Amino acid sequence: MDAFTAGIRQRIENTQSDLHRAREAGDVFAMDVEQAELDDLHRLAEELGVHIG
Repeated sequence: MDAFTAGIRQRIENTQSDLHRAREAGDVFAMDVEQAELDDLHRLAEELGVHIG
């Protein structure tokens, strides 16, 4: 796995964790921000052929 693939996977994991914490806290704004970030990361990975699994 190259550094870019590892980096994007790590960013996705971090964002998923942040989204989970926002949900637990009931922070609707943070949930929206983290979900948008997660959607963007998944779109980027797909465009670049990075398999997330």
